[in-house]
Amino acid sequence: MGSGLNHQVDRRALLSAATSLLIASTGRAAAQNTSGTIRFGLTPVFLTNDLELLGRLQSYLQRTTGHPVSLITRRTYQEITALLTSGQLDAAWICGFPFVARRSELQLVAVPLWHQRPLYQSYLIVDRDRRADGLLDLRGDIHAFSDPDSNSGFLVTRAALAERSLKPEGFFRKTFFTYGHRDVIRAVGSGLAGSGSVDGYVYDVVSELEPSLTARTRILEASEWLGFPPIAAPKAPIDETRLNTLTNALLKMNEDEEGRAVLQMLRLDGFAVEDPKLFDTISTKAALVAAAG
Repeated sequence: MGSGLNHQVDRRALLSAATSLLIASTGRAAAQNTSGTIRFGLTPVFLTNDLELLGRLQSYLQRTTGHPVSLITRRTYQEITALLTSGQLDAAWICGFPFVARRSELQLVAVPLWHQRPLYQSYLIVDRDRRADGLLDLRGDIHAFSDPDSNSGFLVTRAALAERSLKPEGFFRKTFFTYGHRDVIRAVGSGLAGSGSVDGYVYDVVSELEPSLTARTRILEASEWLGFPPIAAPKAPIDETRLNTLTNALLKMNEDEEGRAVLQMLRLDGFAVEDPKLFDTISTKAALVAAAG
């Protein structure tokens, strides 16, 4: 386990200069040899920008697929989803919300397993000492969201308000996007925001590895269990054989020593093939929000 992880736990921030240096060479290779290089997108759904983790992931995928692997990172879900749906990536680790929004253009490749299940929750968090019992107690707050295309960091809370015929702009005094779940935690812990919507997986892993960051916060509410952010690919693959090779590498990661080391750093148990219906609850939330306008 790399010591850098304790200082860089956030699957919503993959744009560090060190990461850019790591992927630059394979990025150039991909531009020159798109037929042979696997281009794998990592959105802010990824847990960390820890350099050792990215290096191990790249090493594992290159060894097990037999292809050069380029890790393509962007700051927002929208950017990676656009690359994915336009056929510029073989696959990407995205979020359930953009997956259901673009379901006609995407196929489900694999879903991570956390505590042996392909599920996670969204948390509403507040200051540790704040008196509040639920969402309605947050009226008038400055509220921190993660990303407008995030399920746990936006859609879940937006849908919960829509169920009550409310909208964020009328319920909260002010909202803002941090573009990183770790930064949502930081905003609430520092008092910059009175409350926040955060990925429960990220929050729990941060609580384990960097407890000082979550110490000033508490979980006010947890959502129902929802489909974990998936690995998706274009409906019409760039190269079906290459995609199959990547899929097999992900599904067998827990059978390989280097693969298990990557999973341990992510606090995941592996990847599994799941039915796209796993994300139907997220689809329902998205439809509710769309109908509310």
